[in-house]
Formats: sequence, structure tokens, C-alpha cells
Amino acid sequence: MLDSNKATTTATNVGSVATNKLSDFLMRNWMRRSVVSWLALPLAGLFWVLLCLRGLAYRLGWYEQTRLPVPVIVVGNIFVGGTGKTPFVLWLIEALKKAGCKPGVISRGYGGQLGAPRIVTFDAAAIDVGDEPLLLAQQGQCPVVIGRHRVAAGQFLLNAFPEVDVIISDDGLQHLALMRDLEIVLFDSRGVGNGWLLPAGPLREPVNRRRDFTVVNLGADDVMNASFPASVYRMQLMGTCAERLMDRKQRQQLSQFDPSLGIIAAAGIGHPERFFTMLRKQGIQISVLPLPDHFGYAENPFAHLTANIILITEKDAVKCRQVHAIATDPRIWVVAADVHMEAGLLEQILEKLNGSTIT
Repeated sequence: MLDSNKATTTATNVGSVATNKLSDFLMRNWMRRSVVSWLALPLAGLFWVLLCLRGLAYRLGWYEQTRLPVPVIVVGNIFVGGTGKTPFVLWLIEALKKAGCKPGVISRGYGGQLGAPRIVTFDAAAIDVGDEPLLLAQQGQCPVVIGRHRVAAGQFLLNAFPEVDVIISDDGLQHLALMRDLEIVLFDSRGVGNGWLLPAGPLREPVNRRRDFTVVNLGADDVMNASFPASVYRMQLMGTCAERLMDRKQRQQLSQFDPSLGIIAAAGIGHPERFFTMLRKQGIQISVLPLPDHFGYAENPFAHLTANIILITEKDAVKCRQVHAIATDPRIWVVAADVHMEAGLLEQILEKLNGSTIT
């Protein structure tokens, strides 16, 4: 089996180790009120002042806000990095469909190269539209439009798909120019870290910012953080089987993989350890290859690995399928994460959409 040190060496070849080390260093300091955090606190105070002034400017009408003709649900996180937002949006899309709605999604398209609004087609290049919008389009089976400006993206979507009756704004909490009817903020087991704003802590906005619902992505053994406010819903991501990347019809239970073959888990998501922990809880022995969030796969990080089984996430798979050398590698298997949501959230969302609105 290839150990984690060798896997990390492979990541070095594609320039990811430096990024991961910086990310790990910051997160270690942001999870506690360290010396580094205290030194950065004056900058965090300045950041807070700027946030307050920006919010006041919108409330006073100095900056224009636009309301779209259909309800808008904003889903995002104030904790930097991944908190499970994309799986939640996929759950929300399916839940709204089952409720009789016709949802559409707008997103900035992180990593995408295009600024003007664009429809995300199933065969779009991830480098153009971003990995998360492409995954939402392929798995959500609903209209997805990317664009730097959320208002323009929403208007473009409604013009192209007039049947859409509710819009989900993916990661749009700070885009105040688009008025919204409902806000959902996601956290994970890291909670609010040290509770401080950037750069002294991991928060983009104060933890007490206004919102309608809080969703916390927790594992089976994680304890709900007491600092979360009321109206918290628990979400759990569970993966029990994998599909071969080169032929998704080939499925296998994770428990059936032979650990003697050498199994590596690779993840280019915001919080790779969450994926690794999920796999370990299935009882399989893995070595790990953490990659930077939105890793582009311009170079093949698997080319020199000697493992016989490589497990990746769905978010990585949408990009890996577009690289021939990776897409045809029989060692690579995709682990789909099933979302288990605490009961009652959809009913509350539908009730809110029919009631009061926020700006």
C-alpha cells in the first residue's frame, strides 16, 4: 500500500502541498484564539467596520437592490472553505421538485473563466463553468446559470427558462444586490472556529448575522455545537458504495474493497478530512491525498500512484471525466454521498416562502 507520505509527495508534483500547508496553518490558528489570531484581530476589526458600512449603504438605498419576480433562496456559509453546501443544494433541488416546484440555480461558477451569464450544459467544460455548477446541472437536472453578478444571472435564467418558479442562489450570502426571500447558512463540525472574523478567524460575517435557517453538516458521532442558534437542522453525508469512473454502471460496496490492494482517497474539496472520515467510518483502511479546493487536474495527480484503488468525490469526478488519462484509469472509483436531512426543514422552507421576506 502507498502510505500517506508518498501520496503527499505526489501532491507536491502538482504544486498542492504549499497550498495545503498554508490552509492547514490558518485553520489550526482559526480554530482557537492563538497568538496569530490575536495579532490579526485589529484587521478583523477593520473588516467588521467595512461590513457594517456596506450593509448600511444597502439599507439606506445608496446601493441598488433588485427583486426578481420569483422567490429567491440563498444558500451559503460564513465559515471559509467547504461545509457541504453543494450536497445540500442538490438535496434542496430534489426536495423542491417533489413539492411541485420548478427550481433553477444561479452561481458565480468558482474557477470558471466566463463573466457574462451562461447556461451550464451537461457537456460544459469544468474549466469554463466551474466544478460545482457543472455538478449541480448534471445531478440536479434543473436549469443552472453562472455569472459574476447574481442579479444578471437570475434575470438571464428566468428569460431562458420562464417555467422556473423558485431560484436557488448558490453561495450568494454576501451578494446583497440581489434581494432574497430566504437565507440558509451551513456549518460543519468545526462550528464557528474561534468565532472571529477574517483574518483573525474563519468567519466572513459575524455568527449572529440574520438568517432563516441554520444547517449543520455533522457526522454520526459529532456533537452539535452549543454556539449555534435556534432553528438548527442537522445534515449527515453518508457514502456506502462507489462507481467506477470509466463506467458508472459498475458499482461496489465500500466494504467489499480489499484493503490489501492499497486504497487511496483523494479529495479536492473545501474540507477534505470530512470525506476521509466518512470513508473510515465505513471500516475501510485508506491513505489520503488531500488536494486544494477546486483542484483543476491540469496535471494528473494519480499518474505515479501505485495503489490499485483510488476513491474520489463527485465534485472531483466532474473534472476527472474531462481528462482522458484520468477518465480511462480503471483504478478510480467515485463515492457518492447521500444526504440525510433532519425532518421538517422542507416544510419550514415552503412556509417561509409563502410568508415574510428579508432583504
